Amino acid sequence: MDNEKKIESTRKKVNLGTLRHLKKEGIPASYVTAYDYPSACFADAAGIDMILVGDSGGMTMLGYANTMPVTMEEMMFFSKAVCRGAKKCFVVGDMPFLSYQISDASAIQNAGRFVAEAGCDAVKLEGGVRMASRIRAISDAGIAVMAHLGLTPQSISLAGGYKVYGKNLDEFKSILQDAIEVEKAGASFILLEAMPEEPAGWIRDAVNIPVYGIGAGKKLDGQLLILHDLIGSFVGDVHPKFAKKYAEVGKIITEALATYHTEVKAAQFPSESHLYPVDVAELAKIREFCASSKVIKTKSSR
Repeated sequence: MDNEKKIESTRKKVNLGTLRHLKKEGIPASYVTAYDYPSACFADAAGIDMILVGDSGGMTMLGYANTMPVTMEEMMFFSKAVCRGAKKCFVVGDMPFLSYQISDASAIQNAGRFVAEAGCDAVKLEGGVRMASRIRAISDAGIAVMAHLGLTPQSISLAGGYKVYGKNLDEFKSILQDAIEVEKAGASFILLEAMPEEPAGWIRDAVNIPVYGIGAGKKLDGQLLILHDLIGSFVGDVHPKFAKKYAEVGKIITEALATYHTEVKAAQFPSESHLYPVDVAELAKIREFCASSKVIKTKSSR
């Protein structure tokens, strides 16, 4: 435990230079979502490289059916909490629907809130060629941008549902062009979602910036997973093929709550060890006062 604390205390804050070095050395970056202070602290302590404060928090934390209803204020709430907990991880704030699509000016303003107000190190937005001007504007304002390509949940209505991208030549060429154009526009890194491994790897080889994947195979510069998928605590109907469950936290929580419920009903909790002691003499005084009080009515069942 002491060694773990020493390693954590000496670990430097991950920055763009760190991520570029990892890519150069062929070392994959670990990347997870987080939406609150405890999760960010856990990720930091585990040595995770990057945190995405995802708009997926709308589904995992707020119970929305998809990411579309998530607002900037909700993302600010999540992002501030995460940045208070993440001292070493590189934190990326996810720009929600309509926070960047309307204009370059609004995109810069909202991206700036993630950095100046919440404390994020970068922002993420969905789209390639069609969002190149937004990426350029935000990047020119001095803010690092991650471009999200492939499956883009904010455009799910146009796509006709969740699907894998890059399975045919036309789709591959489209994503390849997107990747090339977002790099030209100033994107600092790319996230590929839901792609076959080989095509995703070729996209990675076509650009110079780090390319991370969520459901896009191992031939990339790092891997992202949704925290609630990773620890088995997501309550919903979306269960991606690519998500590996490393724990069953949801099951553990449910079992703990069920046990608590049973013990309360059976008057087994709280037990003697959970009670605060009181001086016998003082208790006698309090008891005498209660017995003579016209307000307090004692109940034999208690």
